[in-house]
Amino acid sequence: MRSLNKAMVRQKNAFRIPLSRRKSVRIVETSYLAAASALIWIALYYLPIGGAFFRIALPLPLALLQVRRGPSSGIEGTALLVMLLVGLMGPVRGPLVLFPYGFLALWLGWSWFRGFSWWVSWSIGVMIGTIGFLVRVFLLSFLVGENLWVVVTRAGLILLERIIDLLNLSFVPDLFFVQIAALMLIILQELIFVLTLHAVAFWIFPKLQAPLPLPPRLLNNLILWDPV
Repeated sequence: MRSLNKAMVRQKNAFRIPLSRRKSVRIVETSYLAAASALIWIALYYLPIGGAFFRIALPLPLALLQVRRGPSSGIEGTALLVMLLVGLMGPVRGPLVLFPYGFLALWLGWSWFRGFSWWVSWSIGVMIGTIGFLVRVFLLSFLVGENLWVVVTRAGLILLERIIDLLNLSFVPDLFFVQIAALMLIILQELIFVLTLHAVAFWIFPKLQAPLPLPPRLLNNLILWDPV
């Protein structure tokens, strides 16, 4: 009984210890940025317009959190994001935000926090984005009961047909080449998407006291970065 009373006294004393200003700001910032990511995901999932804007904006809050507060805050923010979405959208649709946006935000935030080269963060980001896209297609196919990969395959077939017509080739693509073309389309999409995330973050984050590594010289003219 005495040990129980002592434990309760220690617990009360622990609650009385005031948080430092830094810890308080870290908790509030984590909560707000996780909530912002949750709202962007809900808007992306349900609104019929603005999909491209929401896709670009979705990984940025958690990446910003890591650059400002460190990787541990990014992990906490991602966990809080998933819990929020599970409560709002259910245990199946909520965690879909991780594929690829959640994991991509974790990687980009960590690599920018560590000061990695853009070539490293970009290339591995493309890999994460491609794998996340494929996982999301598989999970959504399971949820709706239809093979959504057929849609991607059809886009790959259209691309091959246009290339064949443009080059005037007498070639009939089989299923293997169609699948490869579909995969190349996904990789090309992720190349542009992850590079766009780098550019937008490089323009915005320094104004929020979260500097990023400088882009490679090869990309200077493309990014049009402003050192001010």
